Amino acid sequence: MEYSIHALSNLSGVTTRTLRWYDKIGLLKPRRVAESGYRYYGREEVDRLQDILFFRALGVELAQIKACLDDPSFVRLEALRRHLTALEEERTRLVRMIQSVQDTIQAEERNEIMSDEKKFEAFKKQAVAENETAYGEEIRQKYGNKEVDAANKAVMGLTQDQYREWTELGTEIRRKLEEAVRAGITPDSQEGKSITGLHKRWLTLSGTAYDPKKHRGIAELYVADPRFTAYYDQNIPGCAQFLRDAVQHWAE
Repeated sequence: MEYSIHALSNLSGVTTRTLRWYDKIGLLKPRRVAESGYRYYGREEVDRLQDILFFRALGVELAQIKACLDDPSFVRLEALRRHLTALEEERTRLVRMIQSVQDTIQAEERNEIMSDEKKFEAFKKQAVAENETAYGEEIRQKYGNKEVDAANKAVMGLTQDQYREWTELGTEIRRKLEEAVRAGITPDSQEGKSITGLHKRWLTLSGTAYDPKKHRGIAELYVADPRFTAYYDQNIPGCAQFLRDAVQHWAE
């Protein structure tokens, strides 16, 4: 079965303008182009568009999607299973957030005082779930379930002040990385050392013992997997690479 560009647009919800752009950048080529200039898409192109939309829903940039889909080692079934896991975790996160909002509404309606711990429990669970989605599979393979479970438990045990510092550190690291890359500063500079120190603090704030070798291993994942790179490079490309190189140079 074939779809014209307009039919595929209606089917997928992707505009014809976007489909033409995907064609131009080589992300989604039509099966054939008629003499009239109309593009036609077949079953393989429909599947590829679905994969593109899955990746986009996870925040992956177009260039990274293309590199992934064009990789000879790409296995669609494995990618779909990863997408399903990510979506199930997102559903769990939303359920927790809904419950937290409901609890807060009930407390307000009853003029009850909700404990600070309960206020932030859902956010800490969300942070753990997001970390599992982004890093869980790779880190568990590298360091084992026991250690990752212990790290997740430590995050859940953060006090309100510790949790605030932890989230602010993450924001500060991204800001400093973007400033450094924008200014053309090298990772072996004092700024690179400072960012490495902040990242070390972020990793160990929950009480996890510091290990420079593990620090370097985690930083390596930031450039080895497009999901990790997308997080740090969402505003300025090169931030993940800067962090990896800085950690490799300064972690001790």
